[in-house]
Amino acid sequence: MMKIKFTKMVASGNDFAVIQKNRLSTIHYPLSTIAQKICDRKNGTGADGLLVLEKSKKADIRMRIFNADGSEAEMCGNGARCIVKYIGQRNIQIETKAGIIQGQAKGDNIKIKLTDPKNLKLNIPIQINNRTLRINFINTGVPHAVIFVAGLEKMDVFNLGRQIRYHKEFAPAGTNVDFVEVLNNNSISVRTYERGVEDETLACGTGAVASAIITHCRLAIADHGSINVHTKSGEVLKVYFKKEKNKFKDLWLEGRVRVVYKGEYYV
Repeated sequence: MMKIKFTKMVASGNDFAVIQKNRLSTIHYPLSTIAQKICDRKNGTGADGLLVLEKSKKADIRMRIFNADGSEAEMCGNGARCIVKYIGQRNIQIETKAGIIQGQAKGDNIKIKLTDPKNLKLNIPIQINNRTLRINFINTGVPHAVIFVAGLEKMDVFNLGRQIRYHKEFAPAGTNVDFVEVLNNNSISVRTYERGVEDETLACGTGAVASAIITHCRLAIADHGSINVHTKSGEVLKVYFKKEKNKFKDLWLEGRVRVVYKGEYYV
């Protein structure tokens, strides 16, 4: 039986197990299998994902993200914020499959700069349960479908989110799905069905950014370039952005991160 040293971290409701690759040299399991085992909420530590730290030739550290189902994601906003806290430096650069992420730490308040978004599409008509839904799409490191709703708390996020996540419009990669309700001119509330977790999570960093950008595009709110995103966990994430000639840049995500505990997991 082998031991994996890990740190359990939470960023605004998203929880992760963090491990360092150099501590896995004697374990002959694929990282995808380790992710499935350690993220299991009955037989593991319980987490939305596994964050694996490796050496980087491009940045201070390389972060790989494995979802609870073992699939590897390109990027994770709240996961990246956890790594900034984990490393403990005021300023840091993190290599991800989506590009280089900049991070800033001030106590438990962690802020990251994401890569520029791409593939923005508005008002995509798709058929779900014999009705037409208007879906918006953007990639903020990972793909996100964004839909505006009224009565967010009553939404069946799991079932509707799952149907949109696997819809042929977003095949073959699939998509995360964000349900958004506008609260006022600079605040929205968001619930997210996450691809790879295959369930609703208490928060999603890239989803918060995607929802803020789409809200600005569709409703022209927050001209000053920041939107408060209320998550299922009750915490509020802050999204900052600049818009120049219909292109978004300088995307920043800010919120709290904390270490929950450290331990050893037996494989």
